[in-house]
Amino acid sequence: MRLSEVFRIAWEAIGKNKVRALLTMLGIIIGVAAVIVMISISAGTEATISDQITALGSNLIYISSSFSRMGPGMASSGGLIYDDATAIEEQISGVKGVVVEQDASETVKAGSVSLDAISVTGTSPDFLSVRSLTVSEGRFYTTDDVTNKKKVAVLGYDLATELFGTTDPIGQTILVSTTRVTVIGVLAEKGTVGEIDYDARLYAPISLVLQKFAQTPFSRIVGDQIRMIFVQVDDKANMDNVILQTQILLAKRHNVSLDSLDFTVTTQQDIIATQESTTAAFRSLLAWVAGVSLIVGGIGIMNIMLVSVTERTREIGIRQSIGATPADIRWQFLTEALLMSLVGGLIGAAVGIGGSWLFGTVSSMRTLIVPSSILLAFGSAAAVGAFFGFYPANRAAQLDPIDALRHE
Repeated sequence: MRLSEVFRIAWEAIGKNKVRALLTMLGIIIGVAAVIVMISISAGTEATISDQITALGSNLIYISSSFSRMGPGMASSGGLIYDDATAIEEQISGVKGVVVEQDASETVKAGSVSLDAISVTGTSPDFLSVRSLTVSEGRFYTTDDVTNKKKVAVLGYDLATELFGTTDPIGQTILVSTTRVTVIGVLAEKGTVGEIDYDARLYAPISLVLQKFAQTPFSRIVGDQIRMIFVQVDDKANMDNVILQTQILLAKRHNVSLDSLDFTVTTQQDIIATQESTTAAFRSLLAWVAGVSLIVGGIGIMNIMLVSVTERTREIGIRQSIGATPADIRWQFLTEALLMSLVGGLIGAAVGIGGSWLFGTVSSMRTLIVPSSILLAFGSAAAVGAFFGFYPANRAAQLDPIDALRHE
């Protein structure tokens, strides 16, 4: 029997019971759509995280402290100090910029406006280039401001609006805790990146923050301890080489070996890779859960095909009596199962693509349709149809022609 004839007969058989066929395909439709939607949500989340990390700057190395307590009332052992950043900038080749950040939470007052728990970020002049930020009004502080611990501040866009409304904040004096500082600039809108709202912060020279807002009893002994150093690597430099130079320099400064560093060094790619591995595992879990619907749909196809074999037993006997071989019967019923799976897969793919787009439009979550997920879901639907359709098809092919003709 020609293949075209097999498809024609199978399609006509499906068309005779359209409602039943549609209900049978429902499990496949839901399964395929669920796989596409789940993977698109996971891929969208992964892309959002990657964009947020990249938005913090390019070619960045993150050096963070690993503090350890020596005992009650004693200083912390290890970790980073402010002078480490200066040493990196002066002694490591391939470094484009170095930024030190130290945070504090203080009350900020401007006239009659008082705001509590405002994040005060002490940092260095390279902060703008490393963090990909720009100044919309005034200027950012300079190396001279840091060196002389000048009492100046740059406001985030939203913080400037809250404190001064429509009044020009440049040159105005504000009170940060008990320290009066002069506003010299306002940053352009940045928004929230990685759970940090850059527009709601106050930025001051790192030297001023360490002296006024982040002073510890041990600063004179071990130096001004800082939480993190950001190093921007030159585009032409080798990232791994810069990391190795940095580890050797800081290990020597901290008097520790490379095997027992009191700090950790990571890159943006390390963070992205970690996030990708987490979301990949989550995506696989979602895909397996959605795949259960495909299996349920396959069981439904097998069940309906078994019913169809019983209903059409006499038809099978007539076809066998006029020359149809067991292979012809097997192909006929297997093709019916495959057609239902493929049609259900096509409908499910359309529903999945539309659902992903709709979900990304109406919700705050980003969705990203992955072409491979469509192929995966559609291929899985075809495989399910072939697997669960084989038993009914084989059962039909094994019917005895005489018994089949006698069947009422």
